[in-house]
Amino acid sequence: MTQTPITDVAAYLDDLGQRARTASRALARAPTRDKDAALLAIAQRIDADRAAIQEANRADLQAGAAQGLDAAMLDRLELTPGRVDSMVAGLRQIAALPDPIGAITDLNYRPSGIQVGRMRVPLGVVGIIYESRPNVTADAAGLCLKSGNAAVLRGGSESLASNQAIAACIQAGLTQAGLPADGVQVVATADRAAVGAMIAMPQFIDVIIPRGGKGLIERISREARVPVIKHLDGICHVYIDAAADPEMALCIVVNAKTQRYGTCNTLETLLVDAPVAATILPPIAAALVAAGVELRGCPRTLESVPYAQPASAEDWDTEYLAPILAIRVVDGLDAAMDHIARHGSAHTDAIVTQDYGRARRFLREVDSSSVMVNASTRFADGFEYGLGAEIGISTDKFHARGPVGLEGLTSLKFVVLGNGEVRG
Repeated sequence: MTQTPITDVAAYLDDLGQRARTASRALARAPTRDKDAALLAIAQRIDADRAAIQEANRADLQAGAAQGLDAAMLDRLELTPGRVDSMVAGLRQIAALPDPIGAITDLNYRPSGIQVGRMRVPLGVVGIIYESRPNVTADAAGLCLKSGNAAVLRGGSESLASNQAIAACIQAGLTQAGLPADGVQVVATADRAAVGAMIAMPQFIDVIIPRGGKGLIERISREARVPVIKHLDGICHVYIDAAADPEMALCIVVNAKTQRYGTCNTLETLLVDAPVAATILPPIAAALVAAGVELRGCPRTLESVPYAQPASAEDWDTEYLAPILAIRVVDGLDAAMDHIARHGSAHTDAIVTQDYGRARRFLREVDSSSVMVNASTRFADGFEYGLGAEIGISTDKFHARGPVGLEGLTSLKFVVLGNGEVRG
């Protein structure tokens, strides 16, 4: 995609927003077959142009390394062959999902004779501001397209070349399917003023979804004049109950922590019930250390794992995004849930137990966007949940919660069907 110098960011974003608003009306009325054709065309383009996409990504990685980006940021930035495959698979899975737009539910007759129901409709124009992960460009475009929304995407400066290469595939696929190319626009400037302009455009953008560091999300939440769907931290917990299967606990903890370090659903704090700490902690700790994880434990943890570092008060409130794990021994389920309530981020928390009653209590009482029994926190993901992909994970309670897929990008309006009824 050819990039021209942008000297007036406000005017550029104003024009982009107007074109997105116009395109959103066309996408809202587009039939499912056209949206699916566009999704498949975009997937085909990305697959065919993967060499160019990965070349652009290598340029971003080299520039990022030269600028001193940390390992977690570079990991999120990298488009491995497997991640390109996942982008393609995600778009094809979205195309195969039912189209939520236009579905009418809860249709009931009223005493007056009218029928009242609710119809699912697009939000309109979705603005997404994200850092590092260029795969978000494809995921976001696909979900917005299927749900009948236009999208304005602003990736981080560190992934500008990757995002522009993916954007070229998206716009080519839209055009091939006869849909407006303006339906998905990727902001073609790294100027930070673009963020300020996007979050102050309620006349053009209906909702902002930020994906990135805590500083970015706090700024957007504070300054936005557009509604925001967000999460700030991913301080995820696994609680090993006294009734846990030890082998299952080991597998879940190692996977939740080491499968990938730089994601918001990675385990950051392990809680262990005191009666089983002495037997369950040593093999788990050994496996984690063998994988290169630094352990930071409370005083009771150090009794079973003396080579762990003493944990500080800050460790319980830290999202490491790195091979570091905080471990705390607690006195039962209530103490574990109290710790999660005080230190968690309402993202994803799991219990490992064979006790049905405790599992039910954990599911009911832990107030997080994803709560799990006997499963790795790494499953808290739109693709794994069958959403095709996700546009982000929301820890808000309004408008969407958890992985935001197709339904999270829609709203409901009331529809009334009558046969000449008038109100007396």
